[in-house]
Amino acid sequence: MLNFTVGPVMSSDTVRSIGAEQVPYFRTPEFSDVMFENERLIKQFAKAEANARVCFMTGSGTASMEAAVINVFTDKDKVLVIDGGSFGHRFVEILEIHEIPHTIIKPEFGCGVSSAQLSEYDNKGYTGFLVNLDETSVGVLYDIKNISDFCKRNDIFLVVDSISSFLCDPFDMKALGVQVMITGSQKALACPPGISLIVLSEKAVDRVYNNKPRTMYLDLKLALKNGERGQTPFTPAVGILRQINQRLKEIESAGGVDAEVKRIGGLATYFRDKIKECGLPLKIVSQSLPNAVTPLTPTNGMSAYDIFTTLKEKYGIWICPNGGDLKDKVFRVGHIGALTFKDFDTLITALKDMFKQ
Repeated sequence: MLNFTVGPVMSSDTVRSIGAEQVPYFRTPEFSDVMFENERLIKQFAKAEANARVCFMTGSGTASMEAAVINVFTDKDKVLVIDGGSFGHRFVEILEIHEIPHTIIKPEFGCGVSSAQLSEYDNKGYTGFLVNLDETSVGVLYDIKNISDFCKRNDIFLVVDSISSFLCDPFDMKALGVQVMITGSQKALACPPGISLIVLSEKAVDRVYNNKPRTMYLDLKLALKNGERGQTPFTPAVGILRQINQRLKEIESAGGVDAEVKRIGGLATYFRDKIKECGLPLKIVSQSLPNAVTPLTPTNGMSAYDIFTTLKEKYGIWICPNGGDLKDKVFRVGHIGALTFKDFDTLITALKDMFKQ
């Protein structure tokens, strides 16, 4: 099975081999050393400030999205949120559940948010900004520099869901003034799902310690306090944290975050060029493409979901389907995980054969 989805993705042999081992006891100095190294490398790859902290949450990316929101914002805040797809809308739902005042920015389908659009909200008293940097449901990468500039000039606390963009697209947490960055184990980290991570600036750490969210499991004060000793407050997904450690060391030895971004970008460009060269009846629908994924719509009248089903059942290849209104219109091809140019040649060959038939 070849997996071109955007999570879970293909893992390296060494990462998978750790998953086959017995899970060790974790309240030990040895496991704490693994966690300290995980925090160091995540901060390094996120280009976070020296005093930043990392919270490792056992839960999907949504768990960390909710944890971030309720630990740094209250009903006294006024938050801007980009709702450009299913993941941006998830932030909206979290804000609604926790009754945090907010305003929705709704971009056009397949488009980002311009600096002119953002300027409409200048000097309006907003205190927070939430964005899913790579809205993978529609394959749109928002312009984080524009968002950063807007937040800086309005003194707005910026929270970035980088679940699908971390290690895929250039990102400098400190330079951009991002206070909170979220990511997950099953995307470009190429490990099994089950761990999500929250990188907190020093300013964000202070805000966490001065906030009292109505939660126990998602209270980041507990995660921060236990993290000082390289531990977590509750039993974590120990095996996945060990796999993350292996994966981070692989990235470091291969040249670090910039080399990984270049690798994934190269795969994305290769696949997109091949589609054009082969004249496949497919159209890219995003005007602001990320490296992680290519969103495509068939131009020959075929259902996008039927393409997903046919590739899976006849060719042993997974791509990403969509749901809702986009089910029959758009499918997505991911470029993250342990994939090679040869793997994309295999996908192109399958698509050509499928359309021919």
